[in-house]
Amino acid sequence: MTSTTPSRGRRRAPTKMERAAGKAAALQKPRVILALLLLLGLTSVMLLDGYLRSEIGNDARVRDGAAYDKVPQKILDGGPLLTFTGGTAKTQSVPKKTIVLTFDDGPTPTWTPQILKVLEDNKVEATFFMVGSMVSRYPGVVKDLVDQGNEVGIHTFTHVDLSYQGTGRLQRELKQTQLALAGAAGITTTLFRAPYSSEINAVDNYSWPVYKEIGNLGYTSVFVDTDSDDWKKPGVSKIVQWATPKNNEGAVVLMHDAGGDRSETVKALDTYIRKMKAKGYSFTTVSGAMAKLNGAPNGAGRTGTAGSGQAVEAGVGRTGAGADAGAGAGAGALGEQPGGTQSAPGSGSTDNSANNSSNKVDIEQSGQQKATGSTLYEGKALIYAVAVAEWVLPLLSWLLLVVGISVMGRFGMMLILARRHYGQRNRKRGKGGKFSWGPTVTRPVTVIVPAYNEKECIANTLHSLAQSTHPIEIIVVDDGSTDGTKEIAESLGLPNVRVIRQENAGKPAALNNGVRNASYDIVVMMDGDTVFEPDAVHQLVQPFADPGIGAVAGNAKVGNRNTIIGAWQHIEYVMGFNLDRRMYDLLRCMPTIPGAIGAFRRDAVLEVGGMSEDTLAEDTDITIAMHRAGWRVVYQEHARAWTEAPSSLKQLWSQRYRWSYGTMQALWKHRKSLTDKGPSGRFGRIGMPLVVIFQIITPVLAPLIDVFTVYSMIFVDFWASLLAWLAVLVVQLVCAAYAFRLDREKYRYLAMLPLQQLAYRQMMYLVLIHSSVTALTGGRLRWQKLKRTGEVGTPAGVS
Repeated sequence: MTSTTPSRGRRRAPTKMERAAGKAAALQKPRVILALLLLLGLTSVMLLDGYLRSEIGNDARVRDGAAYDKVPQKILDGGPLLTFTGGTAKTQSVPKKTIVLTFDDGPTPTWTPQILKVLEDNKVEATFFMVGSMVSRYPGVVKDLVDQGNEVGIHTFTHVDLSYQGTGRLQRELKQTQLALAGAAGITTTLFRAPYSSEINAVDNYSWPVYKEIGNLGYTSVFVDTDSDDWKKPGVSKIVQWATPKNNEGAVVLMHDAGGDRSETVKALDTYIRKMKAKGYSFTTVSGAMAKLNGAPNGAGRTGTAGSGQAVEAGVGRTGAGADAGAGAGAGALGEQPGGTQSAPGSGSTDNSANNSSNKVDIEQSGQQKATGSTLYEGKALIYAVAVAEWVLPLLSWLLLVVGISVMGRFGMMLILARRHYGQRNRKRGKGGKFSWGPTVTRPVTVIVPAYNEKECIANTLHSLAQSTHPIEIIVVDDGSTDGTKEIAESLGLPNVRVIRQENAGKPAALNNGVRNASYDIVVMMDGDTVFEPDAVHQLVQPFADPGIGAVAGNAKVGNRNTIIGAWQHIEYVMGFNLDRRMYDLLRCMPTIPGAIGAFRRDAVLEVGGMSEDTLAEDTDITIAMHRAGWRVVYQEHARAWTEAPSSLKQLWSQRYRWSYGTMQALWKHRKSLTDKGPSGRFGRIGMPLVVIFQIITPVLAPLIDVFTVYSMIFVDFWASLLAWLAVLVVQLVCAAYAFRLDREKYRYLAMLPLQQLAYRQMMYLVLIHSSVTALTGGRLRWQKLKRTGEVGTPAGVS
């Protein structure tokens, strides 16, 4: 029997849905790009943070005990201040009874401010040799330090032994630190101290070329006269003793404001300053000491720079025409400095009316210059990027913890509740006797088959229904097919089959058309590519013996599971969908009746307004609507149907994108259930949070597990990270094996689970992110048709 919905002509104006679909299609590519950019941004933030923490590119090698026969003896016997004039090395010592306090490895937000407080209380300035990665993480500390009148120098960006590095790495270490200083305090510097350096007589054949290269870039390398060894935590008295120079000599003194607990350093510093002042010592910075050595009066002349007249820009120097100009003028005028700045005040005439203390500060900070131009802007960009990483990574770490708890919690709930569900539904004896829904339902039901261009599958679908052990009426609603689906259905000559033709209006409209034309009070809905087992309908309708049940979800199986993509989906259907449905059934908050196999009371469907076109997930939409109307929705595991899953990644993406986006639409549509009372409120406060957590938030954030795992395997600890990943995989394998046992599936497909975690799951993450972006930007999609092959035949052919 065939009926046809009247046609209004072959040519018609696009419907509202079609116009929206056209607009949405134009937006899909940008949304995919945005989803990928989000993942790229996450990866970039992690890489930046790893680089700052020396987890990426870290070289922990430290050279010790090398020969030094290629180092000039005059250098080994010289002072701690090494400069190059016209390519010639020159060392200088600190004037007698002068202390240059230097601090390495900072800044830190804990100890550097305490040291600054001691210095300020004693009216003393010092030179801080800073690690660039620390500068970028704590820019406020650096700015306070400079504003207080202290001086800064470079201690590389990642605290690496430069004697093992090439020229490219050396220049990056310098440039990146200069940019960090520019972004943090608006300055650059010409002072340098190598990590792991000590007294100048420790320079060896490997480090000497490094110092020559650095000197030729315009830097002054600063070594140590006396080392407090405060990092050993020997006690306050020992720190003071070891930091005190002998015979009233001047000294560059080394202490630390980072690298561990520096409480002893803070206590010893105040004692040390008072003791040395009592002995008649004065305190200054590296630049202040060089100014004394070079006789610069009250700020006149450059101090603390390489007296070669070389220009340095952002850590990469160039030799100007006046390279030797500063040789006879003390420290000399450095000209353009890192950051594109001009010579510091004092290189020309001196304003005699200037405040002496102001001039003193200029001298004691003259090793640093004001950053300008691209150096300043790049530096600020670096600081902002690091600030984002410093904020995002802790948040991601907490989210990772939440995801981990959620994933394990879900596994635990599924195992416990699924076992209980299976025990109840398959009970054959014991308390309460054999499980039963009530009196056996034998009355006829209507099966609705919405079909749009299903020529490959429609015959198999209808033949499977014709073998049903339950009396049925079959209504095929042809939704404007153009491939002869209607003709194929009619030509089969099967009994009790009606074909209704309508203009293409979408799956919800086709289902509603079928409901309106149904002859019986129970309607079974299926997809046009699905094959039912002979007893599927009979099993599916038995729960309707309970008058409180309004809808039943069947057990959908993947028929084309013998391909890689099919096997992945098979695992997902058994573990993810069906195990979930057992859990939701016990909690009475089933969120979705699968479109492949589901049954409804016809009156209940009409009561909630039929299948809505408001969302792409009409099955989720009507299921939630049934809950809100007070009907109970259950899962019937014994009603099995076989569906043809997408056979290509493109089709799979399209299907899952529609599903996930439609679920989000349905949840938003029914958001008022969160505050409702009665059955609607029950779903809103139990079912909806579980769906949001387990089906949206957790899958969207789950890439964190994989990203952190890959990151840790590459940059932290490969074996520990691999073992952690394998442990999670084992937990998933146990859950999957249990799900397969409940559904009596063959375990051999579980061999694909590791590959599923590595490839298939990543795609699902991208689909969810894509759907989330679409939801946030207000896009719309229409019912999409997947390409079918018709390879899913009778259930007996599935292994």
